[in-house]
Amino acid sequence: MPDGRVHPDFRRVAEIFLEQLPVSRPGGGALCIYYRGECVVDIWGGTRDRQGTPWTPDTLSLSFSTTKGIVATLLHILASRGQVDYDAPVARYWPAFAQGGKGGITVRQLLCHEAGLYSIRRLIQDAGEMRDWPHMLALIEKTSPLHEPGIGNGYHALTFGWLVGGLIEKVTGNPLAQVLKEELVEPLQLDGCFIGVPDAALPRCADLIVPERKPRDPARPRRPRKPPLAQQVVVTALKLSGFDPDSVEEAMVPPGMGRFDWNTKETRQACIPGAGGMFNARSLARIYAMLADGGELDGKRLLAPGAVDRFAQIQNTSRGAVIPLPMHWRMGYHRVFTMGPRTPRAFGHFGYGGSGAWCDPSRQLALGYVVNSGVGTPFGDTRLWKINTAAIRAVDSLPSLIWQWLRA
Repeated sequence: MPDGRVHPDFRRVAEIFLEQLPVSRPGGGALCIYYRGECVVDIWGGTRDRQGTPWTPDTLSLSFSTTKGIVATLLHILASRGQVDYDAPVARYWPAFAQGGKGGITVRQLLCHEAGLYSIRRLIQDAGEMRDWPHMLALIEKTSPLHEPGIGNGYHALTFGWLVGGLIEKVTGNPLAQVLKEELVEPLQLDGCFIGVPDAALPRCADLIVPERKPRDPARPRRPRKPPLAQQVVVTALKLSGFDPDSVEEAMVPPGMGRFDWNTKETRQACIPGAGGMFNARSLARIYAMLADGGELDGKRLLAPGAVDRFAQIQNTSRGAVIPLPMHWRMGYHRVFTMGPRTPRAFGHFGYGGSGAWCDPSRQLALGYVVNSGVGTPFGDTRLWKINTAAIRAVDSLPSLIWQWLRA
């Protein structure tokens, strides 16, 4: 078994996690699961860099779009107190946002990806600009939507962070990192939850490990690379169905992205709330355990009763731009993917590279998962889906009374 602790009823989940850890190559990860407000799985394994440094329980890992769910949760805490109205124009709280025909865009439309502001390629000239928080907010204020807000959805893969994070700062008057610390980290006693890693926590960061490219032979002439046949078939099929594959790059691949290094200190300490969160699995799981229990954990209530039910309602079910399948967007979260079990009330956010965090209030289940190696879709890959499936099946097979000892 991996390092950590596992309740016997969740042993199969831990076995799947262990099977997925790299053996002959670098890479590691961590998994934490809460059931009925109690931690039942807290495990880790593998390495956090190419030098073989072991993964530890406090290791922080870049979690890409999993960060969006954390930022959305912060905004919901403010809304729960009456500081934000979901159906009010964003410009009510952020007057400069009204530029470029954005005066009518609502907070709800931002959260469920209906604002038409997903283009990162039209926003910046180089990916390095993403590290400059004031600069990015200024660009967001001036940009215009690609379509009429509210008539469709398109995944705001990177821009979501500046849109919602910027709104949070305007509402509170405080830096996003401070709001995160005061509203989530301190109340839930999180030991690994950062959007912009402070100096003291930098030694805990795992390196993002991506496949190394073979150096090109300068003697050989550069030829245009033709996509594999399978990829050509998929792209053609998507076009025939009315989906524009170019919207993927429009939202996810800013100019110069190939040169952008996620492992530098400068990047780790930047405020990139759409993709740059550094978390450990424990912190993600505790946040979603709070959501799974209606906004309360360990006697600490962060959300008003009924708040979770409201913002977890599905806002749209149509296929949008950028992602060629319906994501069933809630306000800041999407559907939970599994290899079989149905999860109609579950919600969360997964990230490129494999990380993810989610909860299912109907099962009182919450899960946080971080990894530093592997590539996949913008919403994780089958590693997480298999873990989700095992966790749900473990809960569904339990008599409810067996868990009374946990609270004894």
